[in-house]
Amino acid sequence: MSATRTPAALVLEDGRIFRGSAYGAHGRTLGEVVFCTGMTGYQETLTDPSYRRQIVVQTAPQIGNTGWNDEDDESARIWVSGYVVRDPARTPSSWRSKRGLDEELAAQDVVGISDVDTRTLTRHIREHGAMRAGVFSGDGLAADDEMVAAVAASPPMAGADLAGEVTTAQPYVVPAAGETRFRVAALDLGIKANTPRQLARRGIEVHVLPATSTVDDLLAVGADGVFLSNGPGDPETQSHAIELTKATLQREIPLFGICFGNQILGRALGLGTYKMRYGHRGINIPVIDAATGRVAITAQNHGFALEGEPGGRFDSPFGTAEVSHHCANDGTVEGLRCVDVPAFSVQYHPEAAAGPHDANPLFDDFVSLMQNRRPSTAQEARQ
Repeated sequence: MSATRTPAALVLEDGRIFRGSAYGAHGRTLGEVVFCTGMTGYQETLTDPSYRRQIVVQTAPQIGNTGWNDEDDESARIWVSGYVVRDPARTPSSWRSKRGLDEELAAQDVVGISDVDTRTLTRHIREHGAMRAGVFSGDGLAADDEMVAAVAASPPMAGADLAGEVTTAQPYVVPAAGETRFRVAALDLGIKANTPRQLARRGIEVHVLPATSTVDDLLAVGADGVFLSNGPGDPETQSHAIELTKATLQREIPLFGICFGNQILGRALGLGTYKMRYGHRGINIPVIDAATGRVAITAQNHGFALEGEPGGRFDSPFGTAEVSHHCANDGTVEGLRCVDVPAFSVQYHPEAAAGPHDANPLFDDFVSLMQNRRPSTAQEARQ
């Protein structure tokens, strides 16, 4: 960073203003302010499509130590609307680094702010909830009342339909590593790059499809299973994905969903969703398996959750289903499992990069679910 620092301001919807220095691009950006507690993996966070239209506060006090490389991106670009850090590293110190984090933020026109008391800011969000906010610097700075008014005029996250903004424009295929055992249609609601890689390592050919895909599109690829990805926005807006999930369940095609996909499956089963006070965003969140009592430490990024009680069973249009996992911290629903049709989902990320990896075997559970079903026409044709 240069010795001369450009003033910047983080302005919250409730009128609270945090002063600091410009970090990355200069200008103005608006979004929902949220905090992420991960001590590592900031590059994966920034390139996660689930953070679309969010201003991310890193609670770790120093960010940027390992710079930016060309290998760890979870998508083709940075998706966050803005970025807030306390103490940005002056010089990256990783052999994998190609450039500094501030350089990459500036190159992708991401407006950020540094030198912010992120501990006080995080406590404020915890007490008052995630809210609309804006980062202003350079020519974007204005009088306080003007900046607050700009934030107040921005759209809220509740009711936001964002999956269509992050989904792939065209289908693409990630080939299986080695022999192809199964073929999976992955509905891209904001998929992360490590998910198809994890499936491919298990001999799965992954057809990543746009969010607008129909059940005929799923069937056309000869899918042995369907995957519902993570993604941004309010799950209540995803009527198309919910109807597509219902069609998949009706045909008893094995289905696995994560994060946003967990909420989509839940709504297809008749559960409601709600906006959380400040959500779960971090890589150290404990989740309890209701069947075994086992605790997994998980990576999460969600501001909405399913209604339901830990371990509870409920009737759905597709038979009995159960809340299979819940958060040890607050009892939030963290997973579903259908009893009468082959489908399950979790709210967290088994593909997590940079970790933890406690939940990675869930991909093996998906393989087992497909193995235990009657071979599809597509499978028979390959045998």
